[in-house]
Amino acid sequence: MLVFFLRAFGAKIGKDVRIKPGIQIKYPWKLEVGDYSWLADCYIENLDWVKIGNHCCISQQAMLMTGNHNYKKISFDLMTSPIILEDGAWVGARASVCPGVKFYTHSILSMGSVAIGDLAAYSIYQGNPAVKIRDRIFH
Repeated sequence: MLVFFLRAFGAKIGKDVRIKPGIQIKYPWKLEVGDYSWLADCYIENLDWVKIGNHCCISQQAMLMTGNHNYKKISFDLMTSPIILEDGAWVGARASVCPGVKFYTHSILSMGSVAIGDLAAYSIYQGNPAVKIRDRIFH
């Protein structure tokens, strides 16, 4: 049902996408989700584009934030930058993703971590700010 409404408001949603109740999306028309992805009760503040690839996961209470204010200016101007998750990326529960961050293919941001820069492909990141802790190896 949520997929239907998001599409009705302009979101581009792929096939077999699972979107759980409680999700908050600021601007559906600035959201693209690939096939077979899963979005829990997360918060997507997409003042700019959020592009999520195929087979991605955004876990419970994760936050994707595409905007911030320029504290160096008296006018406190809004600055926005897109967030991109390539195929197989995973944002852990209660993790935060800052504006302009790109998750390269199959990267992971672990639970409660904060991504302030890009995440390398097939890598696992942890902490605040998140740092690479190991490679993601499939068996």
